[in-house]
Amino acid sequence: MKEGTVKFFNEAKGFGFVRETATGQEYFVHATGLIDKVRENDAITFDLKEGRKGLNAVDVKLAK
Repeated sequence: MKEGTVKFFNEAKGFGFVRETATGQEYFVHATGLIDKVRENDAITFDLKEGRKGLNAVDVKLAK
């Protein structure tokens, strides 16, 4: 699991972006990849999965 923060998430459209803490890399996240409800600046953990346009954040949940 990677650690990061939610950079942006639009609930109405069901997508956003997360930033990995270790690398600063940003990844797309879709509502279907969420385990917990997230908001901007939340600390999260996530995995990466190849999507249509590159790596996507999946299994996104709030950090404990």
